[in-house]
Amino acid sequence: MRLIIDKRLYFTIVTAITISGFIVICAMGQNVRDEKMKSKIAAAAVERQAPLFIVKEYDGKIGIFCRGNPEPFRYAEVSPGLLSDSDREQLSVGIGFETESELKAYLQDIES
Repeated sequence: MRLIIDKRLYFTIVTAITISGFIVICAMGQNVRDEKMKSKIAAAAVERQAPLFIVKEYDGKIGIFCRGNPEPFRYAEVSPGLLSDSDREQLSVGIGFETESELKAYLQDIES
């Protein structure tokens, strides 16, 4: 009788250790997966660059800036005072454009 109880106890302990080990291994794998995902998200955030063109108000005019330049390379032919309040708010922060065609479309829109 004692031999049967000893075997049951032995197999119960072995089973508990096996299940615990499995849970620990799964948890570690999940942590590794989470860390990889965080690093991918961080890398994607770094890849984002400033827009190629930024249109914003500069010295009372609408200046068109090229990426990274502190001085505008060109000015729009419209006065900011003629624009709506929401447009002036956007211009105070700056509006970004990735392509020259987007920039030209915006400038045609505000100049007409």
